[in-house]
Amino acid sequence: MNIEQRKLHILLFVLLLMLIGLQIALWFSNTGLRNLNKLESDVSRQTLENSDLELRNQTLEAEVKDLKEGLDSVEERARSELGMIAEDETFFLLVDKNKPNQIESDEITQVESTGPEE
Repeated sequence: MNIEQRKLHILLFVLLLMLIGLQIALWFSNTGLRNLNKLESDVSRQTLENSDLELRNQTLEAEVKDLKEGLDSVEERARSELGMIAEDETFFLLVDKNKPNQIESDEITQVESTGPEE
């Protein structure tokens, strides 16, 4: 082998080592493809979470607007969450005959006492 061929083999070997080093860095380093895939999945997950939170915020914003603008939503909330009954309404409690212990007696007393005061 002459000196030119020897230099060419050394150059080829150095280039091959550099190529292997770059491939290792590309696949296994913190800035490599594995990390890129992880970051892309994180961005995708965060985008979904953001859209869910945005929908929740819109719902809450509409609820706040309803509460500020009218008493209908306040009345609806008092009925559903607090069990309130208007003065001119009659409350009927339907009890299933097959379930005799469906409502305790103090709960019935409490429901009866929530009517209008005279």
